[in-house]
Amino acid sequence: MSGNKKEFIKQIIEQNIPIHKFLGLEMLVLEKGFVRVRVPFREEVVGDFRRNRWHGGIIATIMDSVGGIVGGTHFKTFEDKIVTIDLRIDYLKGAEAEAIIVEGKIVRLGNRILVTKMKAFQNEELIAEGKGVYNFLRMEHPKTPEN
Repeated sequence: MSGNKKEFIKQIIEQNIPIHKFLGLEMLVLEKGFVRVRVPFREEVVGDFRRNRWHGGIIATIMDSVGGIVGGTHFKTFEDKIVTIDLRIDYLKGAEAEAIIVEGKIVRLGNRILVTKMKAFQNEELIAEGKGVYNFLRMEHPKTPEN
């Protein structure tokens, strides 16, 4: 993936998707089949106010987004689509009041189904892991003589 294409995709992911912009999602690594993002801690993500910890649903949302982003590294056109079918998250440790890093990689990409694995970290310690299953639709255009 060229530098210009990466910057274009990074801009779309960070600035054009409202939930990503709200969370302050920062793209750290964007490669075909692998993604790493960073999301800063802020008071709006707190689920356990007694311990000032992240809400599990916010972590799941970020992990789902990462699964979609990593699938998007295989888009052939801007019109291709990806939709979540199933998401499973295992929470291993409460997330403290600091940034989290989430990584995603493709396990399998078939004709219509994409399977990803995601991991969330704080200070290099695994706090959650998950699996996403997505409907992956390539919006192929009919062949024309100029194609």
